[in-house]
Amino acid sequence: QVQLVESGGGLVQAGGSLRLSCAASGLSFSRYGMGWFRQAPGKEREFVAAISWSGGSISYADSVKGRFTISTDNAKNTVYLQMNSLTPEDTAVYYCAVTPRTTALSLEIRYDYWGQGTQVTVSS
Repeated sequence: QVQLVESGGGLVQAGGSLRLSCAASGLSFSRYGMGWFRQAPGKEREFVAAISWSGGSISYADSVKGRFTISTDNAKNTVYLQMNSLTPEDTAVYYCAVTPRTTALSLEIRYDYWGQGTQVTVSS
């Protein structure tokens, strides 16, 4: 029943910015966390950022700290990822995910539901 839909991906030049959105529907749990992960060609999916509703905690992968910002609109069950100073190393399919848990949100295994992904391509 839970559905996550990502949007906002595209092609940008190095140094540019994009804002990804993830709209969630069908959520029935009162507390949850949401996160962003990405997967580049030939690589495993990796953690990018996460945010917890109940605790208000935020975490980022070291590779994106200072460049990416995760935020939410709780009333709309939407999570955003503002990506600045993009480099070709950021090229990947970006996925959002949701979990009824609120801790250890950097761990992929904690998430139960995933979106379809949105492509981000950064040219040099």
